[in-house]
Amino acid sequence: MKPMKWAGVIPAITTPFNEDMTVDHAFLAKHCQWLIGNGCTGVVALGSLGEGATLTMDEKRAVLQTCVAAIGDRATVVAGVSALSTDEAVAIAQMAEEAGCNGLMVLPPYVYVGDWREMKAHVATVLAATPLSAMLYNNPIAYKVDFLPHQVAELINECPTLHAIKESSADVRRIAEIRRLLGNRIHILCGVDDLIVEAVLAGAEGWIAGLVNAFPRESVDVFNYAQNGNVSKAFRLYLWFLPLLRLDVVPKFVQLIKLVQQEVGMGSERVRAPRLALVGPEREAALEILRVALANRVQ
Repeated sequence: MKPMKWAGVIPAITTPFNEDMTVDHAFLAKHCQWLIGNGCTGVVALGSLGEGATLTMDEKRAVLQTCVAAIGDRATVVAGVSALSTDEAVAIAQMAEEAGCNGLMVLPPYVYVGDWREMKAHVATVLAATPLSAMLYNNPIAYKVDFLPHQVAELINECPTLHAIKESSADVRRIAEIRRLLGNRIHILCGVDDLIVEAVLAGAEGWIAGLVNAFPRESVDVFNYAQNGNVSKAFRLYLWFLPLLRLDVVPKFVQLIKLVQQEVGMGSERVRAPRLALVGPEREAALEILRVALANRVQ
């Protein structure tokens, strides 16, 4: 198995659906291969963007198996681990190991917003369930649980398989504080699309990205320019990309990103209920953002 490398552009992939709303595994495999072929270093499946909460356990297993088979040893597959209960999260983590995944992205439990003692116990239990390298997902905006830098340090000290954090607080100062506390003992990845250049310049080593599902080459390029210190090229591409990247940081980000995928010929806008495909003015506004971007694409 390819060792997990928490670096580079790692798409949080969407889950494609057929007309009957079953998972489209043929397209899923094609999409994974296309992303890796354009320079991505791995994929994260079953995340929020992947509508993981709408998939059954059997569907989750099948999605992971498809990703692993499609990518092989070319890159890595990370399983999103999110559930209502700790027992269910443990089951997902163990299923991911059995499916051949290289890593885990561990979220706080859905719905219940516990205190630090409870959230630490949840994460630590999931981490202990497999030997897979793991990334903690900190997104207080979406999940109302905020893993503060000193708490992350506690987890790192006590959980040997915790190797990375997806920092999505949208506060770029967190990156420097985590690095101050932990040095190189943790890999920091940005989880906010419209913060990526600032995050890399502050020390992020990777990007769990959304719009990459439709624009992998531009995503890889802007990340690499920033990481290599080519700030002028990074910002030239980033400023073009920003209106699209901001589609990833609003409540209907799943519908928006899937719509963009459809319009560039790499996917479908089908989403599972309770989500519904966009209609009316909000759909037209998104399409206009895309039209402007494509008409002014940076070469």
